[in-house]
Amino acid sequence: MIGARVFCISTTALLRSSIFFFPKIPTRPVFRLLSPATKSIVAMSTTSKSQEELDSIFKQKRLVRSTVRKSLKAMDPSLRTQQDESIQNTVLEAPWFKSCKRLCAYISCKSLNEVDTSQILSEILQHPDSNTQKKLYVPWVEDKNSNMRMLHISHMEDLIANSMNILEPAPVDAQGNEREDVLQADEPIDLFILPGLAFDRCGRRLGRGGGYYDTFLKRYQDRAKEKDWRYPLMVALSYSPQILEDGSIPVTPNDVLIDALVTPSGVVPITPRAIESM
Repeated sequence: MIGARVFCISTTALLRSSIFFFPKIPTRPVFRLLSPATKSIVAMSTTSKSQEELDSIFKQKRLVRSTVRKSLKAMDPSLRTQQDESIQNTVLEAPWFKSCKRLCAYISCKSLNEVDTSQILSEILQHPDSNTQKKLYVPWVEDKNSNMRMLHISHMEDLIANSMNILEPAPVDAQGNEREDVLQADEPIDLFILPGLAFDRCGRRLGRGGGYYDTFLKRYQDRAKEKDWRYPLMVALSYSPQILEDGSIPVTPNDVLIDALVTPSGVVPITPRAIESM
């Protein structure tokens, strides 16, 4: 088990480095001794190969999504309710949740078979004037081009159903004021509570194919780098059928890894930071 965990951490670190850091580009092109025609042929061949590899990964992702969706649809409702309660209780009792001051969390959608977050959101919002109050940002889908914002809410009444019957905040509040966007906030986020369709214990996360969270998380990463903020702890919530064997989830450089999983059996810390804090 120790060897497996070290492998996972090493793999996670390697994948994170490929996502968050970029190699230094040589000052002179590799093709400097090639003719223009040869350069063109080599470039086309490389691009074609890269696209073929991506197409293969996307095909594998579609197959995994189909399999997991069927497993989630077949879950016994009483088991689902039991796992919802167990997962949310684990989050609410966790020191890393209790200590966080600002967080982004998803609003669960029953029709998507997502782990319920209603208890978590209610706990955050029910004490608006207490010393333990947390500042909460939730998703608002801006368009169909993978653009999503995280907007601040103070009450559950701030949420309305969109065209897909998914609860989200209106961009402006009841007084007509624009809601604070987390990407414009002056203070960093401590925690992200993330949804997903499938996960493994090496930190890989498979979304539903829209790219909204990966796109948003990369934008927040840029914001954090600009402000010299510590990157938030990224924790995903998962039913038992959503946890797959390590390495069975295909990834691309655009896929953002998670730090930890909360499952019906408890917390699975993945990265060294999560192991330290959990």
